[in-house]
Amino acid sequence: MANHTSDRIKSHLDILSSSCTKNEKKWTRIIEQISKERDLISLGGGEKNIQKQYKKNRLTARERISLLIDPDKKFAELAQFAAFNMYEEWGGAPSAGTICGIGYIHNRLCMIIANDATVKAGSFFPMTSKKVIRAQTIALENHLPTIYLVDSAGIFLPLQEDVFPDQDDFGRVFYLNARMSSLGIPQITAIMGMCVAGGAYLPVMTDKILMTEGSGLFLAGPALVKAAIGQEISAEDLGGAQMHAEISGTIDYKEKDDKSALQHIRKLVRQMGSFEDSGIKRLESKMPAYDENELLKIIPTDSSAPYDFFDVLPRIIDDGEFVEYKKDYGQTIVCGYAHIGGFPVGIVANQKKHIMKKGQPPQFGGVIYTESAEKAARFIMDCNQNKIPLLFVHDVNGFMVGRDAEYSGIIKAGAKLVNVVSNSVVPKISLIIGGTFGAGNYAMCGKAYAPNFIYAWPSAKYAVMGGSQAANTLSGIKIKQLERQGKKLSEQEKKVLHDQIKSSYDKQADARYAAARLWVDEIILPEETRERLIISLDAVTKNPEIKYKKFNAGVLQT
Repeated sequence: MANHTSDRIKSHLDILSSSCTKNEKKWTRIIEQISKERDLISLGGGEKNIQKQYKKNRLTARERISLLIDPDKKFAELAQFAAFNMYEEWGGAPSAGTICGIGYIHNRLCMIIANDATVKAGSFFPMTSKKVIRAQTIALENHLPTIYLVDSAGIFLPLQEDVFPDQDDFGRVFYLNARMSSLGIPQITAIMGMCVAGGAYLPVMTDKILMTEGSGLFLAGPALVKAAIGQEISAEDLGGAQMHAEISGTIDYKEKDDKSALQHIRKLVRQMGSFEDSGIKRLESKMPAYDENELLKIIPTDSSAPYDFFDVLPRIIDDGEFVEYKKDYGQTIVCGYAHIGGFPVGIVANQKKHIMKKGQPPQFGGVIYTESAEKAARFIMDCNQNKIPLLFVHDVNGFMVGRDAEYSGIIKAGAKLVNVVSNSVVPKISLIIGGTFGAGNYAMCGKAYAPNFIYAWPSAKYAVMGGSQAANTLSGIKIKQLERQGKKLSEQEKKVLHDQIKSSYDKQADARYAAARLWVDEIILPEETRERLIISLDAVTKNPEIKYKKFNAGVLQT
C-alpha cells in the first residue's frame, strides 16, 4: 500500500463490534430482497409470454444479449428497475419492456438496446422511451457503438399522449439516431420480430440493418392498410424480410433466425476499424487493498448513521493508493486521486464521520460546510485541468445552515461548487451509497448535472430531505390547517398523521422508486461496485472530444 495517506486508510475489522453483525444481517435481507426482485423482473412478461416467443422461433431479449456479447464477459445492465411498480393498471411493464446496458463484443464495448417482446409485445410505454433515450444519450456522450435488437409493436396506444409528442418522448429516439450517425458513432439494427409504424424509422436511420425471416417492417400493418386504402396483402408480402431484401432494398442482410443474426452482428463489430479515444491513460489494474465484501460490515443500512469513508476507499480503489487533497481542510468532503481498474479518477466523497477539532465546534458528517465546498470546487477544477475523470460518492444531508454558516458565505461556496460541477468537461460518475438530500444532491453531481453514469446502492435515499424531517414539517403544517378549521386532533391522531406522511415520503425516497423513474441508471450491490465502476470508466474514456474540451467556470462569486 502506498504511503501518501496510508495512515488514514486502514481496516477496522479487528475492532468491529457485534453491531456490525447486526448490520450485515440487515444488509443480507436487503440484498435478498433486491435479488428476488431482479429475478422477477428478468422474467419480463412471464413464462406464458416467453413460451409464445419460443413458438415463433424467437429468443427472449435477454437470451439474445447473452449470445451477442463475449461469453467471458458480464453484461452491465442499465435501468433494470425502470417502471418498477408503475403501470399496474395495465399489468405492469417490467424493465419498461426493454433491456439496455453495456457489454463487450469482440472486446469492443458497445451499448445494447433490446425490446422485450414478452412485455406487451415490446410496446413503448412512457418510461420505455425515456429509457431508450437515456441509453442512446450514454452511447452518444461516450461514443459507444450501439446495437438495437428490435422486436416491438410500437407505441402503447392507451398511453400515447405520454409517449408520442414531447422532447423526451418517442421521436427523440430517431433524433438521437441521426445525431449519433453524424458523429460517426456506429449503429447496427437487427429486426427480430415486429417493427411497425413510426418505429420502422429506427433501423433505417442506422448504419446496417439485419432482418430475420418471419419478421415484419412496415409503416402500417396489413389490417391498417386494408382499413386505410382497402388493399388486402399479407404481412410477408407487405414488409417481410424477403421483400425488403429483394424488392425495396431496405435491409442489408437477411438472416434465417435469431442466432444467425446475432452471429452476423458479432462479425460486423469485429470488422469495425479503430477509433480515436480520449487519451486518458489506463495503467495496469491492481486489486483493492481489502475485500470489497467487507463493505457490508462498514456501511450502515441507516443513512443517518456515521462511518468513516476511509474504510470504504481501500475496498474500491486499486491497491489502497489514495493521494488526498487538502486532507486537513474542509474534512466533511474527502477529495483525492486514485486509480480504479487502472483508470485515473478524482474522488469527491462525503465523509460521514463527525469531525472533532480542539477549540472548534464539531462538524457533522454528511454535511457540506463552507470550507468543504470550497475545497471540492477547487479540486474539481484541478481534475478538469488535468483531464482526470471524476467519481462523486454521495452520502450527503445537505449544506450547513444557521448564522455561523451564513456569515461564512455558505451560499457563495455552494454556488461555486455547483458552478464547477455544471461546467466540468471531464467524465463524471455518481455513486449514491447513502442519502442524497436537497441541494447536497446538486453539489455532488446528481442527475440534473448530467453525470455520464449514476448508480445507487439499495440503501440509497433520494429526496429533498429525510423522511422524519419531512414528516415533522408536513404533519405540523397539516395539523395547523386543521386547527384553523376548528378541528382538534388527539395525540394519537397526530401520530397517525405523522406516520402516514413519513411512510409515503420514505417510499418516494427509496432507491427503487428513483430507479423506476430513471433518476439513477441502475441499483447495484456494494460488492458489485468496483466491477461496475471499472466498466463505466472504460466507457467514459472512449470519447475523443474530451481532450479538446476547455473548462470554463464562468463567473464565480468570491
